[in-house]
Amino acid sequence: MKTNSLLIVMVALLVAACGRQQTLEVTVSPEVVHEDYLGNGVEWDPYDEAESWGCAVSEEDWQKLFRRLDIMRPQYVRCMINSPYRYYDPTTGRYDKTRNFASIARLLRYCTERGITVVYGEYNPPTWEMKDDSRWVDMAVDYLNFLVNESGFSCIKYFVIFNEPDGDWASTNGDYELWKDMLLQFHRKMSEYPGLTDKVKLAGPDVVANYKNAASPYDAEGWVRQCATELDSLIGIYDIHAYPGQHEVRSGSYADILARHKQWVPAGKNIILGEAGYKYRQAADSLLQAEYDRRVEGHPFTRGSDCNMLVYDYFYGLDMPLLAMEVMNAGYAGLAAWMLDDAMHSNGDSGRAEDVKIWGMWNILGEEVFGKTAEEEVRPWFYTWSLMCRYFPGGTDVLRSIVPNRAEHQVYAVAGRHDGQLSVALVNVGDTDCPLRLRLPSAMPDARLYVYEENQLSADSCGAPLPVREDMQLQDSYETVLKAHSFQLLTNLKD
Repeated sequence: MKTNSLLIVMVALLVAACGRQQTLEVTVSPEVVHEDYLGNGVEWDPYDEAESWGCAVSEEDWQKLFRRLDIMRPQYVRCMINSPYRYYDPTTGRYDKTRNFASIARLLRYCTERGITVVYGEYNPPTWEMKDDSRWVDMAVDYLNFLVNESGFSCIKYFVIFNEPDGDWASTNGDYELWKDMLLQFHRKMSEYPGLTDKVKLAGPDVVANYKNAASPYDAEGWVRQCATELDSLIGIYDIHAYPGQHEVRSGSYADILARHKQWVPAGKNIILGEAGYKYRQAADSLLQAEYDRRVEGHPFTRGSDCNMLVYDYFYGLDMPLLAMEVMNAGYAGLAAWMLDDAMHSNGDSGRAEDVKIWGMWNILGEEVFGKTAEEEVRPWFYTWSLMCRYFPGGTDVLRSIVPNRAEHQVYAVAGRHDGQLSVALVNVGDTDCPLRLRLPSAMPDARLYVYEENQLSADSCGAPLPVREDMQLQDSYETVLKAHSFQLLTNLKD
């Protein structure tokens, strides 16, 4: 009887101990990881192909876009053009800087009026044969001057001359020496226009992180290294693109890849992710890739050749802020989410409406071009991405966040201070709820709490996030249960 009673007691204690979860201590240190953060934003291209689909963006849709962007407050925008839809007429070969000007003017005027930093550029030359042609340099720089000096779009701060020049899909096909020569040509031509190089700096190398083209002597890290060694005096900001897998980021391993590329950037210079999103080609993401493939089959307006069919899903609203946290904590200066709107591109920018790139937070032409009004509605990740843009504004000092065994708990954090006010974002991508105590570097009076949970999305009719708690008077800590697969943002920044 004694033995049985003792066994019962021991089992009861063991069950109780297993049922108790230890509180995770997350500390926000006053130590600054990166001063004067540029900010988080989006790729927002000027609907180059809409006219070829027979439906330019209407005034009603422009106003809808502006309302949503006012909610998000992107701190910087990457805006890229395809010159055959703009200044270069492919049928005549003529240059006309006013051709199809209206849509890009709307976009750049919005960014100028709201003080948004724009990284502007061209995906490729007007024809691939012009990749090393001075005629392209002349046209492209004159058009840049038209936008900046003649039209007054002072939001443009950086200029990209080739999109992903290391890629085997690019006109350069990984030819670093060609890209270098063209960069020098572009800089010389820009110098001929009074004041242009004072207002606009070159961005580069715009390569894809963790990628190696067999035709190139350098992988992406090598491109950054060579660029820093040979061209740093011409580079205003370093930029790379990132398309990791979900497991890669959730496991914490992507931080090492970010660090490898950043190590070559000279002191005093910034590096950003010019494009960022997720792809599911790695073995660890095979189930996600299978679901992607299932959704693509027979889809009415995409063949899925360059898409992320999972941007509709709740979990994407966890993965994108998680990637931002890793980027911010790695000492980068910002990232632009690829991309704002499905209506910006078809695959290969061919103009084929039956093969669009589904990557966005909506499709503003869902009804007009694709016959699906529901595609114009905001997708879940707009909620969290708006918070990551809005409450880590340009000029934020990113603070060091300490999360013990973060990969094991699958809990991640980032914090920033702006004008004496604090924002902290937390995400739990694990399968269990996590009791958490957040140690703060200073008091947070009048704080607000935003929560992203699958069954709790507090937003207004336009999709603007609403706080679930306000007027929180926090001293040196904040305690919560960070639920499995959830996100929280705590801030006392003024709206």
